[in-house]
Amino acid sequence: MLNATVNSHSRRARGAIAIVAAMGLALAGCGGEEGKQTGATAGGDVKVNTPSEIVQVSADNYNDNANGVITGETLSRWLNDWENERPAGVTGRLIIMQQGSGPEGAEFVKSLAPHVYTYEMTISEIAETRTNGVITTPTIVASGPTMDTFLKKYAIDPREDMVVCARGSGSILNQARCWYTLRYWGVPQTNIAYLNGSFDWMVNPANPHRMQNADFASASAIAPNNGRVSVRDMPEDNFALIATIEDMLDIVTPTAQNNTSDGVLIWDARGLNQYSAGEAVEMGQSGCATAYCGPVSDYMTTFQNGGSRQGHPNGTLQLQFTRMYVGSEGNRLKDKSELQAYFDGYTDADGVGFVDFTYQPVGAGMAYQPGDTMYVYCETTQRAQVTGLVSAAVLGLPTRYYDGAMVEWNSLSNIVASDGLPILPADSPWRADMESISFFRPSNDATKINTRQIDDAYAARSNANVVADRTYKYSLGGGSTSGGGGIALPANPCGG
Repeated sequence: MLNATVNSHSRRARGAIAIVAAMGLALAGCGGEEGKQTGATAGGDVKVNTPSEIVQVSADNYNDNANGVITGETLSRWLNDWENERPAGVTGRLIIMQQGSGPEGAEFVKSLAPHVYTYEMTISEIAETRTNGVITTPTIVASGPTMDTFLKKYAIDPREDMVVCARGSGSILNQARCWYTLRYWGVPQTNIAYLNGSFDWMVNPANPHRMQNADFASASAIAPNNGRVSVRDMPEDNFALIATIEDMLDIVTPTAQNNTSDGVLIWDARGLNQYSAGEAVEMGQSGCATAYCGPVSDYMTTFQNGGSRQGHPNGTLQLQFTRMYVGSEGNRLKDKSELQAYFDGYTDADGVGFVDFTYQPVGAGMAYQPGDTMYVYCETTQRAQVTGLVSAAVLGLPTRYYDGAMVEWNSLSNIVASDGLPILPADSPWRADMESISFFRPSNDATKINTRQIDDAYAARSNANVVADRTYKYSLGGGSTSGGGGIALPANPCGG
């Protein structure tokens, strides 16, 4: 591990960064603090939401939801009588954004022009490689221009239309990212839904809230590419959904133990093998037949993406994303009561629940604390799309996504990579490879460590993505034909 001199230097450097950050809030955003600002738009004001204002609480029975997590029965009802069944406040069309095609006979939700359209989309349309000012990282939430291309391609007006993120046979991770990305860019919760389960579950007779075979067609609609709405027109600023590396450095604990009184809960959605850097595994990993087992024989098997090290930020709790859904039923999310039990510190029928640095369940009352803000991550924040959806759209807990995730965290290191050079210089204030910040085991083979694009090892801030997004949203130009789109940047912007 690294010496105390480097640790002390890094802490002083981060203190300087905090001063710079405080001075620059008016221009750069403040990471989701509990404040509000509005800005004039062609259609009214933009509301700047805090993490607690972005979320929504699901009904105990998903079949009772009019947005958020919905059932096939609800979608079927909308599909077949949209004019009379559309939820209150939704005045436009029903648009299903589908990940992958379903099984034979249920390939795509049928389109019923002019009110209902189904389009097949891909993850590349809503995620991209971006820089936070310190390091360039893959699979980050898409930029404003990319999202405007998306809205134009599918002619979506999320202020009026209901957008349903659905999954034929595609990835539950990408389906959940659909929800996250649209919410991040300001789509109101009343205008976005997540269909609970893939299409094989939608037509399964065992599904009590299934769709009908007549609800499907063999092809999706053709993207019209004539949309005229911009993310600049969206009525909400939800940039507080993203947590940056500086946010993470602010909330990590100085020791391995989770602090139940600090107002945050950091959730690692990966498997225990990665969280522990091979020191422990959970049921289904490396032949483990009980809830939790001992170490793997080679801890390097837990590394991904050419990482320099493996482990987790201090104070983090682990519960794998696969525990959020029922795999045998189209990966539908578990019932709300089952999910809540995890947050209350209980284990499921397999004895699995939130664990801490001891690699054992934390126990009743020792997981989520009332008022906590959830910080979710995994390797690339793909698995955490599912855990964040559960936290934010089912249980209604204030939630932020560390979108840079472990692929970024594990690269912010002085460890030597395959090119023979340290990824970061020893005096960079962005290093996370210190015992006061995280638990980790370094790679034992430098030739397996990927080099990374470091943009500025001494950057004053690490929120370049959010600053760029907020600047784009509040800038003039583009937008709908109703008034040109674009708004003035608030004097003291918060939320990113």
